[in-house]
This record gives sequence, structure tokens and C-alpha cells, in this order.
Amino acid sequence: MLNKIIGIALSAFFLSVSAFAQFKPSPEGLKLERTLQLINNLYVDDVDTKELTDAAVRAMLSELDPHSSYLNEEDVKAMNEPLQGNFDGIGISFNMLTDTLYVMEVISGGPSQKVGILPGDKIIFVDDILIAGVEMNNQDVIKMLRGPKGTNVNVKVLRRGVDDLIEFRIVRDKIPITSIDAAYMVSGNIGYIRLSRFGVTSADEFKEAEKKLRSQGMKHLLLDLTDNGGGILQTANEIVDEFLGDGKVIVYTEGKNQPRYTMNATGVDELSGGNLVILVNGASASASEILAGAIQDWDRGVIVGRRTFGKGLVQRQLPLPDGTMIRLTVARYYTPSGRSIQKPYEEGNIEAYNQDFINRYNQGELFDVDSIHFPDSLKYKTLINERTVYGGGGIMPDYFVPIDTTSGTMLHANLNARGVINRVAISEVDNNRKELLMNYPDVNSFNEGYEITEDLLNKLKTIADEVDVEWNEEEFLQSQNLMFVQLKALIARDLYDSSAFYRIINDENDIYLEGLKIISDDNRYKELLQGT
Repeated sequence: MLNKIIGIALSAFFLSVSAFAQFKPSPEGLKLERTLQLINNLYVDDVDTKELTDAAVRAMLSELDPHSSYLNEEDVKAMNEPLQGNFDGIGISFNMLTDTLYVMEVISGGPSQKVGILPGDKIIFVDDILIAGVEMNNQDVIKMLRGPKGTNVNVKVLRRGVDDLIEFRIVRDKIPITSIDAAYMVSGNIGYIRLSRFGVTSADEFKEAEKKLRSQGMKHLLLDLTDNGGGILQTANEIVDEFLGDGKVIVYTEGKNQPRYTMNATGVDELSGGNLVILVNGASASASEILAGAIQDWDRGVIVGRRTFGKGLVQRQLPLPDGTMIRLTVARYYTPSGRSIQKPYEEGNIEAYNQDFINRYNQGELFDVDSIHFPDSLKYKTLINERTVYGGGGIMPDYFVPIDTTSGTMLHANLNARGVINRVAISEVDNNRKELLMNYPDVNSFNEGYEITEDLLNKLKTIADEVDVEWNEEEFLQSQNLMFVQLKALIARDLYDSSAFYRIINDENDIYLEGLKIISDDNRYKELLQGT
């Protein structure tokens, strides 16, 4: 599989180089080249023409769409890091934006997650070396954060809502690049698989998890794609293959200069027609939307949750002569019924595009399905049952789940922001690991028998006081169930694995709970598929 993908990538590279060589300079291109010559030869001071060229390319791409971008030499090197296998490090992915390191993803079960690093954190110091506000490229940062397994790195992070820097001591470890966060049997015949990304090995991982669950009696599947930002299109195709019959369209792409390209299913339905529920939310994007859209259009399963992100633009990575690269949007994705996945955007207005989630929140979309309005022009029909579905930005679920605001409080938010709940979980495992494993040898016995004690509650209050989080008893009572389930799930993760975390935390997951109700009720499931 890996060799196949490398071969495709190399073919694309040489095709891109060949195509680049065939392009004839346009009047506009000659104009840019002439401008650079004039600046270089006549400008009053010395200039770095490379920096000027980079700035010009970035500016041009920023006028196109939100996903076309420029990659300098360091970005290209980072992009070529393998998406599979293991490496020694701290277990995060990041972006350097305006000279600040933003944590984009924390790898499930990795060293950073275990100490409480969160997506959105800004790493300011690494081993007392300031890395924010200074000129430092991705490779320099990677060298500082990576290192042999068992060695330590100390970081100080700035977290939204927290005034002071938070210090973490991270022990480097082997970082598994896996895609399955959890796979387990929910009940006698219902299985659950949580897929976090669509990487090189994701399809094989999924099939292995699916096969294992089928051997345990799985007939129906809850597939959790919440917070899955996508990945490799071919991987999504291979997973959809597990549920659709041979020859059915999965997705097609088309652009002004790109002829229509269709990907069809080639497999058989491995669930043999069993119930399939796909869980999605506003962070489910790209390949997640392709999978959900194909399942929805063919009436093969029920989509449960909230409207997905709406990323339906196809990028092609095109090398430039100096070793840099542009990621250029060349086509759009369309679901089998012809729906465009891409949400609307104004050319050159990336800031407004990035504010879309906040706009959805402000408009009440996350709380009430009646606040979501689609024009008649975006109505489509599914291909079997002719249910009404919508295009024009993400996948609208068959069953909408509003955000549950009943247990959320500022106390809970502040405890999370300051890492208090995570610190208590780590302390509990560090101090009592042997005893806990003796009393609860597996996650099932832990889930059934372990309870949050008064002692742990007192530790929560003590650490909250240490980090200046004011304890509000009324808010605590409102959030108590959520806090305790979260604390228990974090303890289970550190004792066992990430799958144990989701077995427990799903008890407070509104989308999961609704999906479980639907997949367990044949009549309700069929009614949703029929659109009645």
C-alpha cells in the first residue's frame, strides 16, 4: 500500500514538473518578473528577492480560496514526514503562525496528551529557550521537540483564558501514528469504531478492527468521525468500500481544468446490510464528509450529529523550481447525488471563512435544527429512497443533535483550561497504578467498579486553589457528572489505552448516545432512512 502511494506521488511530481516546463510566460508573469528586476537593479537599498518572491506567491494564493497555500523548503520537508510507523517525540502536530507555535493536534495516547497539552495551546518556551516571536522555522522546532525515547523536554505554554504560562515536563516516547482511537463492542451485536484521521494505514487499521469486532458478534456499527479532519481520499474510498456494493459511485471530482474523475466502490457490504450509523460534528471534514456523503446518498446508513465542516476543495501539490511548492485547488468534490461539499467563501477573505464556526454558533445552529436554512436550489435526492438532502456546505445529518449546555459551567471550563482534572488523573495513576490494576485488571471491571472518591474531589479543590480557579459549589453540582466521568475516563486512559478513555467518556457524549439509541431501534433506524 505504501509503495503504491509513493509511486502515485512520484508520478504526480514528475507530471507536475513536466506541466510546469510546458507553461509559456503570460504577460502578467512577465510583468512580475520585470518588477523584480527593477527592484533588484534600481531600488535604493539591498533587498532579498527570494523573500519578495515568496511574499508575492503567498499574496497571490491568498486571493484564491482558503485552501490554496504556499510551502517553503521547511514546510515541504515537514510535509514529507511519514504519516505511518513510529518516531521518537512528544506527540503533537503544530503550525508556526506569526512566529508562534500553535498546537494543532495532540496524538491520542502520546506523551503530550498524557501531561495535558491541548489543541490550541501556544508553546512559548522549550527548555527555557524562547521560541515565540523569534525567527524559527519548522525544522528548528522539530529538532528541539524530538529526541530519544525516555529523554525529557520542558515546555511552557500559553492557553486561552489562562493569564500565566503553564509548565509541562514531557517524557519523549515512541509515537504511534495510528488512526483508530477506539474499537469495542457496545452491546451484544453493536460495535463502535472511532477513526481520527484518514492516513496511509487507516484503511488496513479499520478493516482489522472491523474484522475483530465481527468475530465478537458485531452485526451493527457505530462509526465515529467526530473531530476527524480528513486526510487521504483513497483511504476514504477503501473504507466506504466496506459498506457499498460493487460499482456504486463514492465521490467524483471536477474543475475548470480538471476533467471529471469518478471513484467507484469495488467491494461488498461487509456488514451484510446491518445497521450503520455515522457520527459527525462541525470538525468532521474533507475525507470524513466524502465517506458520510456517500453513505447518506446511497441510503446505506444514518448520519447523526451536527453539520460537518464543509471542506470540498481538491488540492494538488505542485513543485516550483527552487524546491518550494504550492498547494493549489484544482477541483471540487461532489457526492454521488451531485452535491458540492464545499461551504461558501469569498475569494481573498480567509478570515471570514475561518469565522464560519463562530457564525454558526451565534446564529443558533448548534442548538436548534430550525435555525439551519437551505435554499431550494441546494436540495438533492438520495439515490435509493429519494430522501431530501442538502448541498452547499458540509453534510447535514439525518438526525440533528444539539449541543448539550446543561452540564457546562465556567468552573468546568476553567478546570479544563488550567489542566486541573488531568493533573488529578495523572496523580491518581502515578500513586496507585499497581493497586488499581490489581483491583481492575481490564477496562470493563474498571468501568463497572471504580468510583470517584471524596479524596479525589478534595484534590480537585486543592489544585484548583493552587492555580487560582475559584471553586463554585453550585456550578460544581451542575457539572459534577461530567467532571467525574471525564476524570474517570482520563484515569482509564492512563491505566489502559485510548480506547478505554472513549468507552467511559462516551457516557457523556450527546452525539454518541443519540446514535446508540437510533442503531438499537430498528423501527426508528428504518424511519430515518425512509425519510419519514
